[in-house]
Amino acid sequence: MPLAFLPDTRLHYRLDGPGDGPALVLVHDLGGDLAMWDGLLPLLPAGLRVLRPDLRGHGGSDVPEAPYAMGALVRDAERLMDQLDLREAAVVGAGLGGMVALALAVRRFDLVRGLVLTGTAARLGTEAQWAERIAQVRAGGMAAIYGGLATRMFARAFRGSPAFEPWRAMILATPPEGYAGCAAAVSGTDLYAPTAGLRLPALAIAGSEDGITPPDLVRETGALIPGSRFALIRGAGHWPFAERPGAFAEALAGFLTGIGHGPPG
Repeated sequence: MPLAFLPDTRLHYRLDGPGDGPALVLVHDLGGDLAMWDGLLPLLPAGLRVLRPDLRGHGGSDVPEAPYAMGALVRDAERLMDQLDLREAAVVGAGLGGMVALALAVRRFDLVRGLVLTGTAARLGTEAQWAERIAQVRAGGMAAIYGGLATRMFARAFRGSPAFEPWRAMILATPPEGYAGCAAAVSGTDLYAPTAGLRLPALAIAGSEDGITPPDLVRETGALIPGSRFALIRGAGHWPFAERPGAFAEALAGFLTGIGHGPPG
């Protein structure tokens, strides 16, 4: 289990692919972990060097006492990429991971060559909404919010299929303290102005059945970056790579090809 020892925490991560391959960083959402990208990896173009971190408070990473600041999550990603000597990466961020990716691109332009944003926005929810959710998790664990969350996150047909079980288990296994910590980070973050100042290739991907970040919100977020592209994956929810991995991989591969982010030759 690879661990990166950072000044104030330890991050669990996976690094796959050839050492000289173009870097691709996959940043998971609140309530997930690096395993959420497992089904996508075999569908990606060959030759990429793929980094998947567990954000603090999630998966195999340390769970510091909440709350966390968005700046801490971004510094974690920055320090991990520096330790692993990854530069000019294409960074894919889902939900919370999308906010981390946006802020990382603003802070360290040398680390990010292109952005793929899915199920995310420059501002997510209100402080009151997040405070209520944090209180629910503290009182009753992840089970206290799971029902309403799953209904808005996943398409009905997917929730009724056997393929849904690992995703249900992943959400419920999230440490409540880690969820509360990262939820606090989202609550205090507004990236509209910094995002509008970015100048780099970007792709926004939305699921047509997403009840948390509807397609119009994802599209508007991507449109803050001049020249960005938008892809809609029909029949998928908040995590389209879970429900339609083939369609998600196709959109991602097209983006990587379009910016020349692939192995030489």
